[in-house]
Amino acid sequence: MTIQFNSAHNVKANEELKVPIIALLSEKLNRFSHNIIRLDVHLSDENGNKEGVNDKQCLLEAHIEGALPLIAENHANTYKQAAEGAADKLKASLNSLHGRSENHHPHVKEVSDVDVTD
Repeated sequence: MTIQFNSAHNVKANEELKVPIIALLSEKLNRFSHNIIRLDVHLSDENGNKEGVNDKQCLLEAHIEGALPLIAENHANTYKQAAEGAADKLKASLNSLHGRSENHHPHVKEVSDVDVTD
């Protein structure tokens, strides 16, 4: 799973910010890492340089093999908290998608004790 960061002009997405978020996302989405081709992480601060409550936004866009991208978004007081909330939402969507794909197999009827008469 490739993780790509995109940030608004007012967000300094340096290694100090990226490393803990990468570790968090890798841990939370590990189960689905073989299905996710690329994970785009979009970080923004809705209030810019001003202080605010829940003004940090993380939007995750998971590009899934054989499916349309899934998007999850969360707001929090820190980028790590926003990423954690978005990851939990994305994980729920992936669980749902995974469950639907497992239940989408055609039903096969088993034939037992076949009686063939001429």
